[in-house]
Amino acid sequence: MRTTMSFTGSAPANDPCLAKILSKQGDNKVLFADKVLKFTQSGKMKRRILVITDFALYLVDPEANILKRRIALAAVDKLCISNLSDNFFAIIVPTEYDCLMASTRKKEIVDVIVKAIKSTSEYEPEVASSNRFEYHAAAEVIKVVEFEEVDGMFNVDITQYSWRHENQDHEQGEIMIQISWMGGFL
Repeated sequence: MRTTMSFTGSAPANDPCLAKILSKQGDNKVLFADKVLKFTQSGKMKRRILVITDFALYLVDPEANILKRRIALAAVDKLCISNLSDNFFAIIVPTEYDCLMASTRKKEIVDVIVKAIKSTSEYEPEVASSNRFEYHAAAEVIKVVEFEEVDGMFNVDITQYSWRHENQDHEQGEIMIQISWMGGFL
C-alpha cells in the first residue's frame, strides 16, 4: 500500500513510478506532492496524487500508478476556494475543463501553484475566495459549489447546470452532491 507522499526537490528515488511519469513529461523538480480527492464530472470522488512541478500539475492514480491528467501551469487562469476552513478548491483551466478537489492542505496547494506560476511568468493567477463558485466539469457542464457552516458542521452543495448553445442560457439541474462533515479530511 502506498504511503502519503509529501516532499520537495527532485522526484524521490523511492517512488520510481512517479519519477518515470515526470521524466517522460520532461519534469523532475517537484514542488509539492500529496494525496487529494478529485471530483469527477459525474460527481464521484476519486483518490489521486497531486504533483506540482515548476511547469505543470499532475493527477496520478495511486492504485494504477498512471497519469490521469496533466495541466500546464500556463493554462491555469484562476483558483477558487471558500472562505471557510473546509478542504475544497477548484483549479480553473479555460482551455480545457476545470478540476474540483479536496485536501487538508488546500491553502498550501494554492500558495505553491501561485508561486510556481509567478516564478515562470509575469502572470499571477486570480485566487477567488467565496462561499459560492462555479466551475466547468466538462465542456457543456457547469457546476456550482456552495459552502455553509452551521453549528460547527460544514455543508457543501454541488449543483449541476447544463449549457445550451442555441440560446446561450443556463439550464438548472439538481443538487448532485450534498456533503456534511465536522472538519478534517473527507
